[in-house]
Formats: sequence, C-alpha cells, structure tokens
Amino acid sequence: MQQINSHMSRLVHDVAAQLGDREALIYKDFGGSEWKSYSWNEFSQKVKLVSNAMLNMGVKVQENLGVFSQNTVQYLFCDFGAWGVRAVTIPFYATSSEQQIQFMVSDAKIRFLFVGEQEQYDKARRVFHMCKTLERIIVFDPAVSLPEDDPTVMHFDDFLKLGEGLPRQSEVESLQQQATPDDIANILYTSGTTGDSKGVILTHGQYHAAFEANAKCVPVDENDRVMNFLPFTHIFEKGWKILCITKGARLIVNTHPLEVQQSMRETHPTCMSAVPRFWEKVYMGVQEKIENSGAVQRKLFRHALAVGRKHNIEYLANGKKPPLTLHLEYEMLNNTVFSLVRKELGLENAHFFPTAGATVSSHVEEFVHSIGINMVVGYGLTESLATVSCDHLGKPFTVGSVGHPIEGISIKISDEGEILLKGPTITRGYYNRDDITREAFTEDGYFRTGDSGYMQDGELFLKDRIKDLYKTSNGKYIAPQMIESKLLVDKYIDQLAIIADQRKFVSALIIPVYSLLEEYAREHNIAFESREDLCQNAQIHEMMQERIDTLQQQLAHYEQVKRFTLLPHHFSLERGELTNTLKIKRRVLNENYAKEIDAMYED
Repeated sequence: MQQINSHMSRLVHDVAAQLGDREALIYKDFGGSEWKSYSWNEFSQKVKLVSNAMLNMGVKVQENLGVFSQNTVQYLFCDFGAWGVRAVTIPFYATSSEQQIQFMVSDAKIRFLFVGEQEQYDKARRVFHMCKTLERIIVFDPAVSLPEDDPTVMHFDDFLKLGEGLPRQSEVESLQQQATPDDIANILYTSGTTGDSKGVILTHGQYHAAFEANAKCVPVDENDRVMNFLPFTHIFEKGWKILCITKGARLIVNTHPLEVQQSMRETHPTCMSAVPRFWEKVYMGVQEKIENSGAVQRKLFRHALAVGRKHNIEYLANGKKPPLTLHLEYEMLNNTVFSLVRKELGLENAHFFPTAGATVSSHVEEFVHSIGINMVVGYGLTESLATVSCDHLGKPFTVGSVGHPIEGISIKISDEGEILLKGPTITRGYYNRDDITREAFTEDGYFRTGDSGYMQDGELFLKDRIKDLYKTSNGKYIAPQMIESKLLVDKYIDQLAIIADQRKFVSALIIPVYSLLEEYAREHNIAFESREDLCQNAQIHEMMQERIDTLQQQLAHYEQVKRFTLLPHHFSLERGELTNTLKIKRRVLNENYAKEIDAMYED
C-alpha cells in the first residue's frame, strides 16, 4: 500500500477505505488475558462514534481535551475522534502526579478529561474540585466503579452511546473539510529535567511533514506488526504509531510496560520503537545466559557474536560487501544461534527497531546488530515532533552516531556546540508561554535544542545536554550521560547518576539490581539482613569497583568514576528524582543525596 498521509482528521477513514476488513489493532481488554483485534473498518467506525459523541457533549473547534491513560485502543479512538472534529488532545503520562494533572488541566483550561484505569481515575477525582474548568471525567476501564447519579463522571462505553447512529456525521465531515495544517493537534507537556512543565504546540502540518520525511528513512509497511511499548504520551511513540497507520501496519497495543517481553513472545512483532534501556536489559539478559552456560556453548556464542560483528558492523555498516566465506558462515550462525535468541525475544520476524530517547551504548548497539536485529538509532525532541536524524535502513551507518538528518531539517551547530534546528516539523512554540518561546529560538529562527553535538561525514553525533555538561573543579568538561551509558550495561547496575559538577573528580550514585546482589552475597558467604547491609559491604564494593573499572577502561582518566555509593532504594517519581519518561533530575538528586555525595569527596 502507498502511504496515505492525509490530514489526521480523516486519516483512519482514508486507510480503512483502502484496507477495509484487514486487521488493524491487536489488543487486550482491561484485565483480560486474550488478544483481540479490530479491523480497519471497525477502527474507522469507533472513531466516527467518538467524533459524534464529542459534538453531542459540546466539544468545540480547537478545544483542549485531556487524555490521562496508559496505552489502550480507547486512547487511539479518542485521539482520532477528537481530530475528526478539529479538537486538540493533551496527553498526560499514566504516572503523572496530582500536582502535574492539576497544573496541566488548569493551564490548558480542560473541560473533559479521559482517564484509563482505577489509579488515573482516583487521581483525577482528587484534583477535580481544584480545577475550575474541569466538567467531566470519562473512564476507559469499565471495571472502575463510579458513583451513581454523578453527572461529572461516566464510562467510555456510555460516552460512545452519545454518538450511536452517527447523528452529527454530516457536521463531522464538514469540520474535516475545514481542517487546516495550522490546526493544533496536540499540546505535549514536557516533564523536563529542569524547571516547570512546558506545553509544546504540535500542529497537523508538523505531523504531515514528519510522516512524509520519516517514510523515506524507515520502510514500515502493511505487512508489519508493530508493538506499541512506549507510552502514547511520548512523542516518539505517538509519532511512530501514526506513521505506521499511514502505511497500513497493524498496531499491537501493549497496555502495561512491564508485560512487554511476554507480549512480544505472544504476538511476534516485526517492529517496535524503544529506548536504549530496553535493549540494555536484553543485552544483559543474553550475557547472563552466556555466563551461566557450559564452556562449549560459551565458546560457540562468543564466536558467533564475533562473526556477526564482523559481518554486520565491519562490512555492512561501512557499506562494504562481506567476503563470501564470511557471509556463508554468518548465514549459518544466523539461522541457528541468533535465530534462537530472536525466538526467545518473540522476534522471529524482526524487521527493524527505532531506538532513541537517551545515549545508546556502543556495546549494546553492536550487540543488537550482531545478532541480526536492525536497530535504527535516532535523535529527536518533542519540539521537533520526534525525529531530527536517524540511521537509514540498508545504508551505511556509524556506531555511536544518531544518523543522518531527515529530509527538510536544517541543522546548525552554534559556536558553543549547541544543536540548532529549522524545518517544517519544528514547533511554533510553547502554549501560553511567549516568554519561553522567544528564548527558545535564535534571531534567525533556529530552535535551540539544549543538546551539544557535532556533524561528521553527514551524520550527527551527540555529546550531552548543554545544561548537563559538568565542569570539574580542575576545568575538565564531563558528559555524564555518555559515562552512564557505558556503565549501565553491567548486569548488577539498575540505575545510575554521575556526579562531577564543580567537583575534583567523577563519582556516582548507583542503584544495584538487588536480586543479583543478594545472589552474589549468598554464593560468597556474605552475611546480610537488609539491602543497607549489602550496599555497605566492603566485599560487594570491591566486586562492583572491579566491574566498573573494566567498563571504563576506554574513558579518559578525568572521566573515570573514582568513588561510588550503592543506594538501598530506587530513584523515584514520587520524590521528584525522575521525570515521567524516567530521565534523572540531576538537580533534585544533588539535593536529596547531598549527604551521600559530600561523603564521597571527604579526604
């Protein structure tokens, strides 16, 4: 099927006109264990019901609607139904705090809020009376118990009844004809690693330009089965999922992120967008299996990885044809050893896997390519409607880069090394924040990303966030994310924060994988009664130091972690230490762990 890149108010209906009764959405009901599906015609019909129901509920053109939910098919019906009547959807992360919800509802003057399950409903109810504009909560999960005779709450199924028979369909179609590229599609509030949330304005024209440019880099098609793993709130997943719809691909809607590996084994996706942490865990899992296997199996797998690396990285990634003997050996190993690894992951028919959102470790990137999985590394922001640059499937790429710029994007590097952007996918600004919008652009109209980087042979390479670049008291610049990406591949490390700003050397706060640490302690007869005991044990500390030293051999001396503290609990959203996309808030960590940090710098 040729790409159908029509205005998103009509997109699902236009694809349905082409693909009809072909399967479109694969999903589970709330609390269900069975995978079900909707055809394109059924998807289109549900969207029409939502559009009609919204008009009957009084939704106005370009009115802001809130969606506070994890991934569900109802979320998709809601988005496209709203765009069908030229309304704006504002997605909230399913883990958003009550304070964040109250801020976003009030800032965007939201009247109607769609929520997912019990947790989201409870939070929405608690802030309801503090939000002057909020009139009604519509709940996706039918199992959530609602108070009787309360006109401010209703289930999604009852909401759909407002659209039964499509009583306003002629009005819906008239609104779609009036829709323009300048209409706002979404306002995405970035949780931000610094400062307050900002509502990024994304228009239908930006989406259209993004789909046109991305389609030339990533060849998703109607034969692909696409796992939706990252939250639909995240611009990476939101943009990727709609791009897949423009190509007629099936979407597999994974509601609960912790279940994704099981979902993959049950549904066998061909594509999935992911953050590097997902692939780091895959890498660690495979490495652990290798360590625990027999000597012959270990030797075979390490040999297979070496052949895979030579074939896929040294030759194909550099645009060179592998020698016939190497190619034949790789094919044999690919069809035996690597196919078993992919089958274990549920990726027997792996096509390609866009990956972005943080620094990708070169160890992990090489490993994923070596086992025959096409990782497409990229870079983007909410403000650029996801992709700025990415690897182009089937073309040469450099491990460590974030690929070539997509068509239409102009990249400039400032004198300070900041990446500056201009093009049709770049936001026009922040909602209700003209002051911040002005600061975000240069005088000649380029958007300031806040990321430092450089171009080399047409590819973009990242350094770090400008604000995150640390300067030690010795005057050396440290890129914490780069160091963190190297250390996070260790199976004993779950979370990690590098400390260095205005300090005389680099240190780290480390959250270990407690289950593995306990296992190690038992194997080595280390007595402990609590996580605190484990984290303070000298023998454990020595083991971790050896592993860290091995991983940081390639770092410059001034970049290497000299001291570290093992913490007995995770960094948390509740304490404000993580954003909704699980990025660490360095300023908050420095405040919350000031005592532990200072102790590492005592002579």
